[in-house]
Amino acid sequence: MEIQTTVGEYLINQLYSLNVKHIFGIPGDYVLGFYDQLSNSKIKTITTCDEQGAGFAADAYARLNGIGAVCVTYCVGGLKLLNTTAEAYAEKSAVVIISGSPGISERKNLSLLHHKVKDYDTQYNIFKNVTVASTVLDDINIIPIEIERVLSSAIQQKLPVYIEIPRDMVYKVVKGPQKCNIPDFIINPKAMREVLDETANMINNSNNPVVVAGVEIQRFGLQNYLLEFLNKTSIPVVSTPLSKSVLSENHPMYLGVYEGAVGYQNVRQYVEQSDCVLILGSFITDFDFGNSPTPVDQEKTINAMSSKIYIKYHNFDNIPLKEYLKNLCKINIKKFPINNKIIKGQKTKILRNKISNEKITVNGLFTILNGFITAENIVIADVGDSLFGGLDLFIHKGTEFISPAFYLSMGFAIPASLGAQLSNPNIRPIVLVGDGAFQMTGMELSTIAKENLNPIIVLLNNDGYRTERNMLDGPFNNLYCWNYSKITEIIGKGNSYIVETEKQLETALSNANKNLKEFSLIEVRLDRWDSSNALRRLTNTFGKKIKEISDHSE
Repeated sequence: MEIQTTVGEYLINQLYSLNVKHIFGIPGDYVLGFYDQLSNSKIKTITTCDEQGAGFAADAYARLNGIGAVCVTYCVGGLKLLNTTAEAYAEKSAVVIISGSPGISERKNLSLLHHKVKDYDTQYNIFKNVTVASTVLDDINIIPIEIERVLSSAIQQKLPVYIEIPRDMVYKVVKGPQKCNIPDFIINPKAMREVLDETANMINNSNNPVVVAGVEIQRFGLQNYLLEFLNKTSIPVVSTPLSKSVLSENHPMYLGVYEGAVGYQNVRQYVEQSDCVLILGSFITDFDFGNSPTPVDQEKTINAMSSKIYIKYHNFDNIPLKEYLKNLCKINIKKFPINNKIIKGQKTKILRNKISNEKITVNGLFTILNGFITAENIVIADVGDSLFGGLDLFIHKGTEFISPAFYLSMGFAIPASLGAQLSNPNIRPIVLVGDGAFQMTGMELSTIAKENLNPIIVLLNNDGYRTERNMLDGPFNNLYCWNYSKITEIIGKGNSYIVETEKQLETALSNANKNLKEFSLIEVRLDRWDSSNALRRLTNTFGKKIKEISDHSE
């Protein structure tokens, strides 16, 4: 069925049909016409304080919803989204970047229009490097085709895309399909049979296989296939920092988070001593796999990614992860005996028997948080000890821990809580953020207040950039200390708490939990040299690399 409407309305209808119910961004004159159409549509516009906040919010929205969108003006707005778009690309998040731009007719009449950088295609050419598909809607004859092509790429590959609308095209009339047609991958049945035969042979001839469940399992919505496979085979499973909570950590076969040399020794040893490592939708990064003294041998691996599979040294193209997993559940793979001595990982919550009036520490903070988090919470962790300490938290359900754990861009968590809670209003975010990251994007608390959301923000105030201090300290790691608890007075909404002891943290969390109508900000004042054990292990490894490079240069 075809519809006839304006270019702007056509794009809005296509986004809504893909379940985009909110668009984040900041208006500007080149995109005001499109914003006007948005305001009269079923999609709600969420105006943020800054474009970067809008980008992070759209990213988190996409991680939970399957697709998200952000809308800004030309160059001064668009180029501020480069960092968040790069993060979405690096971590497989389907964010649609929509940018207004100078009209086609006015480009011909004037060589210099405001916001222009080098030429009128500069922003478009830049975004081509951090998106999987991009287009400028400047040809009325192919606009529906272009919109379908770009949005299909976002859905199929779970990667960001870029759509630029010249402002004099927004109200042009087009005719096209009512909904996007997302084409299926063409699968070679012979290649599928071969890859399944090799997979079954390798697993069935192993003694202690293990599954590494990566982030693509969540991005493509394949958790049910993963669970079916685990229940069928009883193979132990681990997640990675980026895929933490890809399945419930209550699952009987769950070992914990594999973090290479940074993580728990029993998890690391089981993965690295396995004679068959089935890596499903995970990235082989330095953070997950590269810091271990005994890395996983390729000879022992089956590495299945979104559209390519490697078995030892063989590779198979154009085999979607979804189809591979579906078929894995059907083929003859034996059921392995369960070793309960091994299946322990992080399933037992570390709880403190007694909360004291002693000075709060990082480890004490996460121990208390572990007893506070419920299945109704989603944990959103920024970079630093918020992430590294947060990896030890017990997550009750799948997809209830999100963090930029590969790209590692600071400032993600607070705007991400905005996107996450709008995507799923039935969950209440617990936001873990350091003082450095807070000073980057903490202003989005204003947007959170405007939208009447109620996240609980736990601010780890350790007087600067703690992660860098461990690797190489200097005055460059120092920050000016804000009076964070006064921010709620400036905004005129929200409750704030200052925490210096364990007992104060328990009280603040309890009060925040009861305050359902607005956000709560809990400032936890930590010693500047205090950090989690995981962060110390990581920064010691990276610090040695920095020293080696420095010594070699001399």
